[in-house]
Amino acid sequence: MKEIIGGPGTVSGLLLRIGQCVFAAASISIMTTATEFASYTSFCYLIASMGLQLLWSFGLACLDIYALRRKKDLQNPVLVSLFVVGDWVTAMLSLAAACSSAGVVVLYARDMNFCKTHPDLPCSRYEISILLAFITWLQVSISSHVMFWILASV
Repeated sequence: MKEIIGGPGTVSGLLLRIGQCVFAAASISIMTTATEFASYTSFCYLIASMGLQLLWSFGLACLDIYALRRKKDLQNPVLVSLFVVGDWVTAMLSLAAACSSAGVVVLYARDMNFCKTHPDLPCSRYEISILLAFITWLQVSISSHVMFWILASV
């Protein structure tokens, strides 16, 4: 079987999954340390989505480590279809959460100047957390694209 960059059981796939875990965890930690984040539903949705992404990516990173240590091939049709579905679901949830949170921040920071009139709100923390969520989504979309092509070739 041809080894594809970012595929399951490869070093590049492991690095991609670790990157997803790191950026999702950073997004969660920055958002949860910001005050009054729980007042906004989209920010809570972002935390829930990034939490699911963190668990999914961590599980697949552990599976990649196992496959690399045991020299196992993870490119069978059943596993790859599970990876494709999981990646697509978490990618859609991550994109939806990041976009809805970005919409709230744009409304408050740019349209209503709410961040300037209320300096106690940590709008910059919200923005950084959302940026990290978009970076997480970008990495997940790369993974889901690779998994889709592997599924087509298996």
